[in-house]
Amino acid sequence: MSLVSTIETFILTVPRSTPYLGPLGPGERVNARGYLVRRGNGTLYPTVDRSVLVRITTADGAVGWGETYGICAPRATCEIINDLLAPELIGRDPQEVETIWDDLYGLMRVRGCGSGFHTDAIAALDIALWDLRARAAGQPLWALLGPRRNEHIAGYVSGLPASRIEEKVAMARAFAAQGHDAFKVHAVVSHEGIAEEMAALRAALGAQVHLMVDLHWKFDHAQALALAQQLQPSGLTFIEAPLKPEDVGGLIALGRDSPIPLAAGEEWPTDHVARLRLEGGTLAYVQPEMGHTGITQFLRIARLAAAQGVRVAPHATIGGGIFMAASLHASSVIEGLWRHEWQHSIFSRSVEMLDTDMGYGTHGYTLPSGPGLGAMPNARFWDHVEAVA
Repeated sequence: MSLVSTIETFILTVPRSTPYLGPLGPGERVNARGYLVRRGNGTLYPTVDRSVLVRITTADGAVGWGETYGICAPRATCEIINDLLAPELIGRDPQEVETIWDDLYGLMRVRGCGSGFHTDAIAALDIALWDLRARAAGQPLWALLGPRRNEHIAGYVSGLPASRIEEKVAMARAFAAQGHDAFKVHAVVSHEGIAEEMAALRAALGAQVHLMVDLHWKFDHAQALALAQQLQPSGLTFIEAPLKPEDVGGLIALGRDSPIPLAAGEEWPTDHVARLRLEGGTLAYVQPEMGHTGITQFLRIARLAAAQGVRVAPHATIGGGIFMAASLHASSVIEGLWRHEWQHSIFSRSVEMLDTDMGYGTHGYTLPSGPGLGAMPNARFWDHVEAVA
């Protein structure tokens, strides 16, 4: 296979009428740079949908696409790629993608860059290299990753972006009427009470549907345990991300103490991070996010989960559909897949900007069928991107 010759970075920006997760809550405002701080968890969010994409071209003209997070300070990720990583990747063979991941990670590990912008940048390049490999082989990506264990990738509805409980219940009922049977609520915008919201949804939707709640790292161990006990009558499938990401011991302890199973992992970029938490033996679900992990680390984390008997419920977030396609390919080959998150307010817009047959129906995803990722930017995509040199 021909060697890497050029690497280009792009920022994709798509306006939205309502900020991600839902309308502004009490005391929330948009600052001069277009960000708001969600008071529920003290976290910065943009008012637009945004991600960073890379296009890798080889000496013979073959092209691979990758994507990573870009919701905050996307130029930081582009600069890491262009200034630090691209010079070390040019001239490499895409067939060595897993070794390349290790090499690029090693460039900055002793400087404390084991997560965040640095590993996000590597994730984008990793996806693009896998795309190149699979396209060169004339095969869909999953065929290079392993035997296809999951012919069907079930999903769940993520987010009910309304202000009040009755509006969220109405939205959930409309989804249920279409045949959807699993719902996750974002607690950072549960302004009338998390337990109250979940109780109302359970009463409205009945006992058969799956209900989950994303707690957005809001609590300490005692607070999360008390909330889990409050939520127990609502029969939740899991509570997600209950504690601050740094609280490894607390997460393991809460997994042992909570009456509701725990899910975690969307912010974990590597198996190094995942191993510390999974070896505690108390998590029920792990949620790798392709935009943070890339394909190489997604698979490594999934293998750790399988070794611990932990189910995998891949995360989905703001993006242009490229890392979503990668996540579906990887999900189709892993052991222990439960369901893949479906961000209904993002997915359909992403697909419209791609040449792909990737889709989502009432109960699950349609895996892209073309070579590589089976997804390439179309003309609509180019209306929303800025090249960053």
